[in-house]
Amino acid sequence: MMKDHILLFCFVTFLATCHGDVANHEHGSDFNIFPLRMKTGSGGQYIPEVSCASWRLGVEAHNVINWKTVPLECEEYVGNYVLGDQYRADSKTVNREGFFYLKTLNLNRDGKDVWVFDIDETALSNLPYYAKHGFGIEPANVTSFNEWVSLGEAPALPETLKLYNKLLARGVKIVFLTGRLLRQRDITEKNLKLAGYHTFEKLILKDKSIYQGKTAVTYKSAERKKLEEEGYRIIGNIGDQWSDILGTNTGARTFKLPDPLYYLA
Repeated sequence: MMKDHILLFCFVTFLATCHGDVANHEHGSDFNIFPLRMKTGSGGQYIPEVSCASWRLGVEAHNVINWKTVPLECEEYVGNYVLGDQYRADSKTVNREGFFYLKTLNLNRDGKDVWVFDIDETALSNLPYYAKHGFGIEPANVTSFNEWVSLGEAPALPETLKLYNKLLARGVKIVFLTGRLLRQRDITEKNLKLAGYHTFEKLILKDKSIYQGKTAVTYKSAERKKLEEEGYRIIGNIGDQWSDILGTNTGARTFKLPDPLYYLA
């Protein structure tokens, strides 16, 4: 029983270090509790991987906002993350939750239930591009990025494609809502189909004559409102940027995919 009490005490004081062991305590020896160090590492120095992981957490929690580039010291960390198993696992978790949510719904069969998908870093991955541009440490270059888009070679994010297919199988219509421009419609549609997104209700691209100077939140909110005015029910909405799922007419439920590569206001 005494061992159980000591172990419980150690657990509830998880922000401290229990020094000593249960056996010694049973024999009357005291143990000391020391506060956690403010820094990490055996010598108390900061470890870059730890601070970069914290930075990414801040990004995904939308505490770190309006950032322009990935911190220079985090290039390797972000590169390892997006090319490694963790990014795939995080994407899987988000899309799986989308499917679990879908299974709880009593869907209508009138063709008006839609799920809104962002494209870049949601349906399609631009990692081949960002791998050549420092995984986000370089300032955004619209010209070079559009040159990449014009190739139409972006692969699908595998876990998103799985959710897409499950939605289609249950009669949900797909709407792609992207910040790509109207002039990129043909290559975007070609890329989507090449990557496996063969069927969709709408592909909505940004009309600069209407939304020039407007934020992504303003643009996407307005286009989702149009969808609902046309009689569609947005039962789900998924994107990699907070601007994809904030604003108005966001849908019955939103899902945020990880993206530490860039930030859109």
